[in-house]
Amino acid sequence: MATEHELDLDYRKELARALLSSNQTPADLVNEEIPGMLLAGTPPIHLDIPFPDGLRPEPISGGQVDINAPLPKADIFVITWTAAETDALASVFTPGFSRDQWHRYRHNFDTPTFKPKIRTGAPAQKANRLGSWMMSRVGTQKVIVFKSELHLNQDSISTGDGTATLPVKDLFLQVIAEVQPKVVLTIGTAGGVFGDHDLGDVVITRGAIFRLQDEFKNETFNFMKDPTKVYRSQWQIPTSRLDEATKLMRRFASHLKEPDFGPPSTHYPWDGPLITPRANQPDIILDGRDMPEFHPIVTTDFFEFGTSTNGMEKHGCAMEMGDAVLGLVAEELGAAAPKWAVIRNLSDPQINGNLPTKGKGIPRELDMQAHWAVWFYESFGYWTSVMGALATWGVIAGLEPGNS
Repeated sequence: MATEHELDLDYRKELARALLSSNQTPADLVNEEIPGMLLAGTPPIHLDIPFPDGLRPEPISGGQVDINAPLPKADIFVITWTAAETDALASVFTPGFSRDQWHRYRHNFDTPTFKPKIRTGAPAQKANRLGSWMMSRVGTQKVIVFKSELHLNQDSISTGDGTATLPVKDLFLQVIAEVQPKVVLTIGTAGGVFGDHDLGDVVITRGAIFRLQDEFKNETFNFMKDPTKVYRSQWQIPTSRLDEATKLMRRFASHLKEPDFGPPSTHYPWDGPLITPRANQPDIILDGRDMPEFHPIVTTDFFEFGTSTNGMEKHGCAMEMGDAVLGLVAEELGAAAPKWAVIRNLSDPQINGNLPTKGKGIPRELDMQAHWAVWFYESFGYWTSVMGALATWGVIAGLEPGNS
């Protein structure tokens, strides 16, 4: 089995790029708004969700919006990253509007703040924008849901040995200045690191660290370079609606069923029955309640995931590729920073670390660890993201007057 230092980082970055661009259609590259016309892409996905009275998300379309205009003000800013995650966020927060009908956003895209810092071929360069968004309302809270085209591990241009541009940081600074939200939530898929966490579970944490081994390995914010670089949000997350959110999540548990499994061919000396996995019942796992306080999300600069042998659960609660940037921005803003948290749904559970992985002498096609991590995301990305969107609703609904 390869050690972490033998991993093929180029291969893992290729996988990350493939996952970030999966499920896209030609409509994702269209920036012109066509009133009353659904672009030829992904239609709205309707889910029957019995939200409590007065707390059902209500989209605010607002008609056409100038793509180069700043974002409007709102109480909550929710940011996500991939097509599957955006589809789920749209199903929960903008019912009746697919991601293709969200407003496009490219404010300051052509300025030195962004375009020169983004590598050729990056998603934002292909889309020619920073993101897309729509306004929604939950009770009295105005919520902007936003899909970013910028990504920590996709955009960078080298500025030195182990240092690089980080335009997604500038995006956070810009949208926080424009929206002036009370709360910023970064949400999406992640790899599980605990063996007892299920596919579709959602971790909510106020902690984040960078675990960077490639283009950002020598940055001062890298936890692997400076173990004091731990970002924490001193916010008491409201919990009054999380039980309701969990009940809503479990209405869709049947979509999280892993298949029965056996060897892939008769070449293996196996004559036993298929192995049936345990049932997945999605749950919300909150820092300070269900895991250590501030147990952080782990942000990497390539496709890395938790296994039964790599001990990632000691470092954090799940693995993904961007959230710690929000912690970095909040630290720089100081007293002016909004409250923030990370909400990540587990699109792939902890992977069996005894399977072969790409390293010295192991070709890519035999990297079974990466194979299964990718397979889980591609098979369950949307439905696990629905769990994350519903948990996000639970946090936001808890902000309503009379809740805590």
